[in-house]
Amino acid sequence: MHLPKTSLERRTFLKGMGASVALPFLDAMVPAGRMSAAAAETDVTRFVAIEMVHGAAGCNEWGATQHLWAPQDEGSNFDLTPSALSPLEPWRDYLTIVSNTDVGGAEAELPREIGGDHFRSSAVFLTQSHPKQTEGSDVYVGTSMDQMYARRFGQDTPIPSMQLCIENVDQAGGCAYGYACVYTDTVSWASPTEPLPMIRDPRVAFDQLFGAGGTSEERAQRRRTERSILDWVLRDLNTLNRELGADDRQRMDRYVTNIREIERRIQQIEARNMSGEQRELAEAPAGVPDDYGDHVRLMFDLQALAFASDLTRVVTFKTSRDVSGRVFPETGVTAGFHAASHHGGNEERVLEFNKINRYHMSLIPYFLEKLADTMEGDTHLLDKTLIVCGSPMGDPNLHNHKRCPLFLAGGANGRLPKGGLHVKAPDGTPMANVLLSSMHMLGMDDVASFGDSTDAFPLSAGRSTSATNSNR
Repeated sequence: MHLPKTSLERRTFLKGMGASVALPFLDAMVPAGRMSAAAAETDVTRFVAIEMVHGAAGCNEWGATQHLWAPQDEGSNFDLTPSALSPLEPWRDYLTIVSNTDVGGAEAELPREIGGDHFRSSAVFLTQSHPKQTEGSDVYVGTSMDQMYARRFGQDTPIPSMQLCIENVDQAGGCAYGYACVYTDTVSWASPTEPLPMIRDPRVAFDQLFGAGGTSEERAQRRRTERSILDWVLRDLNTLNRELGADDRQRMDRYVTNIREIERRIQQIEARNMSGEQRELAEAPAGVPDDYGDHVRLMFDLQALAFASDLTRVVTFKTSRDVSGRVFPETGVTAGFHAASHHGGNEERVLEFNKINRYHMSLIPYFLEKLADTMEGDTHLLDKTLIVCGSPMGDPNLHNHKRCPLFLAGGANGRLPKGGLHVKAPDGTPMANVLLSSMHMLGMDDVASFGDSTDAFPLSAGRSTSATNSNR
């Protein structure tokens, strides 16, 4: 690394064998007295899409009357207490709940498609298009909104987009009801015929972020030494710190500490999983934690680091796989995820399923806090991020796609103002309308329709939506 005498380039890397560590945004990247193009780059909105599977207990007819997902009141004075969203209460100022939207593209259109809801739903989540029923390679659905955004605003980052997941996606060929497994394996589609693979192993994601500068042999050699990736860039790091001001040194110290902590956790997980002890997830790679919560939090850590270093601005995160039988001991529910979702409309079992939904939602504040704790310029990353979280299924017991769970979070660079809001959509409103509005928040104002949208969905409810998007 060579330090310029004027200011650091925004795209500055510390390099060593098999390691390439991008820098976070620093004051040293802004020439005195004026805003540089590098600083302006940081105003591009980050986008995260988080997919839930199996819908939610609050999308059941009885569960809706108990407000197990959507609050009873619309507007800003809503009560989240009975809802699976209650763990998000401390972050309500960054929360916009949109209830009562439908995902028509996931419904069966032909008699032979009936029953295949689980095996086409994920492909619909971010495309809002109906998948072609096939078990062959001639898959077809639609281009997902994350890839539309990455095509416009992700091409000047080293990684245009990242696709992450929690459960096994190593299946090929047909799954069930005549659908190729790839429809279940990913939510990201570069084109209607190009599904993108998702990364389950935190080690693979970490190497994608920080090991891209070397060969696979160099990365393997580095891991065999059990040294930190930061050891290989120590000379550059020391040189850099001597040139930085006190505030920037503090930012760098926190940044590299986060990198090292994540790396240390991955190393510990790998060591434990390769020790010969019996694993709960016998088929999982060594870098995958057996504990669901540990895995999710580690993936959130990697996303926050990726945004802080501006290595990518677009992430999709698939938190489970349809028909997953995983058990979540933390909830006290002994039934597997898929079995619990088929509650038969029994009120007690609906409430049991809601415990699983609430547990999943309880992991999201960890990510929000990570973003809020990461400063970039004069604000933090949560203000600069739009998060879309939801499911393409409604009541899983009926395999329907109505009243589907959905919320937005973050600040979206001023396009999603603070204050907290619950908006109930009119019956029959496509979820695609909300995603179309989200695309407009992201700077794609010229996109007139998306999937089966009928119009952009008004998310303001009295709030101004005329804020200038700094992406443009």
